[in-house]
Amino acid sequence: MKKALNIVGLIFGSIIALVAAALLFIGANDVPSYEVNLPDYKHESSPEALARGEKLTMMLCAGCHMNNKTGKLTGKRMADAPPEFGEIYAPNITQDNTHGIGEWTDAELLYLLRTGIKRDGRYAPPYMAKLPNMADEDVNALIAYLRSEAHSVSADSTPDKPCEPSLLTKALCRGPFKPFDLPEEKIDMPDAKNEVALGKYLAINLDCFSCHSADFKTNNFLEPEKSPGYFAGGNMPLNTEGEVMYTSNLTPHRETGIGQWTKEQFVHAVKYGKVEGEPVLQYPMMPYPQLSDEEAGAIYEYLMTIPAIDNKVERSVY
Repeated sequence: MKKALNIVGLIFGSIIALVAAALLFIGANDVPSYEVNLPDYKHESSPEALARGEKLTMMLCAGCHMNNKTGKLTGKRMADAPPEFGEIYAPNITQDNTHGIGEWTDAELLYLLRTGIKRDGRYAPPYMAKLPNMADEDVNALIAYLRSEAHSVSADSTPDKPCEPSLLTKALCRGPFKPFDLPEEKIDMPDAKNEVALGKYLAINLDCFSCHSADFKTNNFLEPEKSPGYFAGGNMPLNTEGEVMYTSNLTPHRETGIGQWTKEQFVHAVKYGKVEGEPVLQYPMMPYPQLSDEEAGAIYEYLMTIPAIDNKVERSVY
């Protein structure tokens, strides 16, 4: 018996030692780097692409990269980032050659947006939104806008600061969070006449599911509908004061979700941040006035088709 206990002790001791060694290795190293295999790509610009690109940039990128002091996408410290991810800074993505993306090629930008791999091979950690499911036309529009003469992306030498990823972030980047592959086939825009298809496209590619599913750490970005607690809320992003702001249940559950909401109520909440009889929605839930009524309404129609999940989330109000 004593011998058996000694053996068990040795096994557990060895496991603990291996885990400790692995954590020391992960903590001592940066997030992983990967080989860069750039596609043959050069953006196409048009008035329509620039308008679409500005709209997408303001909804997808500005929340993190817009600096109120410069009025440009020069980056800032993300005070609302979950502290377990480390000290997070959004980089300068203006056209400055030194501190921005002025020297990046179109192919390098596309590769980063699609895969999460930077031009030097380093992986952009999980808190940077990647776009593996976005239509080619929309990704092109984003890059066209970043290359445009718009004030928000004009060259600005404001230096940014490197992120200081936590041990958890480094571990996640060596585990569940890995770069995505470039799409092998063209991704088309959804049929604008199909409300549910359009709503699904927007709900996924505007990253709504990421906040409104159970946890950032368990989201499935390649197949969002497989994310635990898909749109059932309860995730815990922070406001700019570091206070937890629980996300709402947006499934069609009639008691704990939005099953009793009208389309008009939903559109008004999404576009203007107002819910009848309640305080205005608070950061990090930002209003999206850039969306048309049809687009916001399409998101509602899609949400009405997903599985209803009974998950009561008390609204965070500060």
